Amino acid sequence: MATSHQRKIIPVVDPAALAKAAAERVIARIEQNPGRVAVCLTGGSSPKALYQLLATREYRDAIPWDRVDWFIGDERLVPRKDPLHNMCMARQAFLDRCAPAANVHPIATDTADLNDPDVSAALYENELMAFYGAEQLDPARPLFDLVLMGVGPDGHTASLFPGYPAVAESARWVVGVPKANVEPFVPRVTLTLPTLASCREMLFEIAGESKRAILARLLAGEDLPANRARSQHETVWLVDQAALPEDFRG
Repeated sequence: MATSHQRKIIPVVDPAALAKAAAERVIARIEQNPGRVAVCLTGGSSPKALYQLLATREYRDAIPWDRVDWFIGDERLVPRKDPLHNMCMARQAFLDRCAPAANVHPIATDTADLNDPDVSAALYENELMAFYGAEQLDPARPLFDLVLMGVGPDGHTASLFPGYPAVAESARWVVGVPKANVEPFVPRVTLTLPTLASCREMLFEIAGESKRAILARLLAGEDLPANRARSQHETVWLVDQAALPEDFRG
């Protein structure tokens, strides 16, 4: 499928093939940087198979864990061991077994006021700036090597929901979202579009028949957050056959 507006769409057969293709892109992106690597993870159900794959010997042995830092694109303000916690899933799947603890950068939820996401947002913004070494993002020096993304049923990505003020935020790196647009309806913290765009590659995983309707709307060009999320360099959508609308199947 052709590239459109700097977005490359790659169809794959099924979720297993999607996870394998994503894992290979993760490894390739890490290999392209001989220095400190920064990967921004995503929550939701889509990346679980990818995260489990990264823990297998084939992929685990290809990752220089001591020089890769792992961040998260958004978080639900629930205790860190709650099943709804985004980083919890990544920890259980591969981070706790493979990554040095100092290289894992969760969004604070246990110590923050769970009714005030701006507290956690400010803490994470400071952490990202300290890692980056500046308070302004330079397009020539991306914050992340790779940003993993997903698409919600309403077209949201990270915790950037349609019509919410966070989508239009251009100055702050991280913002609080008092209430989500979809379940679970808990406060959230999310990186903003400019922060997510500061990457060498933005990689979406879109799988399953349940995503077909929203994908059709996105491919038709509807102004939704998932369509506005683009890397300053390369944006790739991995889409399995079940999610791909009939009109876009080859």
